[in-house]
Amino acid sequence: MISAFVASYGYLAVFAGALLEGETMLIAAGFAAHRGLLDWPTVIVVAIVGGVLGDQLAFMLGRWKGDALIARFPALAAQKPRVHALLERHATVFILSVRFLYGLRIAGPVLLGSSRVPFLRFAVLNVIGAVPWAVLVSGAGYFFGYTMSSLLSNLKHIEEAVLLGILLTGGVVWLWRRRRARASRAAGPRHDSAS
Repeated sequence: MISAFVASYGYLAVFAGALLEGETMLIAAGFAAHRGLLDWPTVIVVAIVGGVLGDQLAFMLGRWKGDALIARFPALAAQKPRVHALLERHATVFILSVRFLYGLRIAGPVLLGSSRVPFLRFAVLNVIGAVPWAVLVSGAGYFFGYTMSSLLSNLKHIEEAVLLGILLTGGVVWLWRRRRARASRAAGPRHDSAS
């Protein structure tokens, strides 16, 4: 069932996942590529396109509505000093690696868009940074599949369970991060009103 879904909609899921915050989807796609359900080079290309487009849209949103977003979302405002400090010291390295930094996958490009980083510079570094991200994250799933098939004589019988496990783990991590962010936002106003 999951294998059929992956074979039918896998590349679309990779694109949508990479467009948003697709590490889980990309790891699952790498595993599916190892199992022969998807083509690994195609997974990488689709992830690069989705990741670049997602970050570029976030950058443009930051350029267009950055101040309003920062004022509206305390979690985004909390990241602003960190992003600007990193930009001051290591602008190129930061832009190249923003998609690897916990908590900055989406916030980073929005905040970069609200900064003085030129559009073209971000666009070029965004493409360059997307390549190792797509290869490494999908590669983690691919080599996880390789390791599992080395350890288990017949991975075919449990490949659907493994795919489901990867997706569920990603979903649990996403929910945990979301709850933590909500708790942080809820704690913020109480702290402000107490002071």
